Amino acid sequence: MEYTHIVNGDHAGGVMRQVLEHAGRGERVVVLRDDLAIGPLREIDDDPRQRAAFWQRVAPMLKRDFSLDLTSELDTLRELAGESNQVSIWHGDSAADQLMLRRVAFHLRTCPARLNEVALKAPDLGNPGLAADAPTALAMYPESVIATRLRLIAPISVLRIGRLALEWRALKHAETQIRRWQHNTFEGGTYADVDETLMALLPETAISTSLTIAAATQAIRGFFATDTFVLWRYRELQASGRLELRGDPYDSSNCELTRL
Repeated sequence: MEYTHIVNGDHAGGVMRQVLEHAGRGERVVVLRDDLAIGPLREIDDDPRQRAAFWQRVAPMLKRDFSLDLTSELDTLRELAGESNQVSIWHGDSAADQLMLRRVAFHLRTCPARLNEVALKAPDLGNPGLAADAPTALAMYPESVIATRLRLIAPISVLRIGRLALEWRALKHAETQIRRWQHNTFEGGTYADVDETLMALLPETAISTSLTIAAATQAIRGFFATDTFVLWRYRELQASGRLELRGDPYDSSNCELTRL
């Protein structure tokens, strides 16, 4: 049976394509790039402009046409719903992956017989020092693990698809800026929550922004905070007068910060 494989993020897409190539399978890989753990979701499935504006504010240095990218993702999901092939959603145990799962289930809820998944957990990494509930994403797994899972793609029950779709509707309309995945459930949060963590990590003296970002991404819990997201929060903290960025505030390797 052939599948269209859906993954979250470019890195995961690259790994999946390599696994399929080595297995001699020429199946399609759909990469969804939007990090759904942060930012507004209310209009995401109707009009991506609000979300595109959010990403333009967070990451203007990427020089991407976010409106075009997000519209393309939405079009792809709508097209998948109108096709007849089997779909397999690959996801880890993290906020972004779990949100992607729910969004795809929402869009394909009218054709539940086509919907399958591969769920990867921390124990699948084979690291005995890692907690069983540690967050994971597909890109963390070696190709050998993913290759074995090609034989274990499993259908999602109609009941679960309905529940996932309902959860996605609720998450879209919740008044929250951040979505954390903890203890198999979503918890809402605010940028202010993250900002307090960032400020607590700052020493009294100036420090390289790249060093603080490395510490911050480890300290922030419930979702994978990217370098881009943390650097945006530093710019917002500078705008509110809580710290000072010296150098290029859009390039962490050429910038340092100090608390005020």
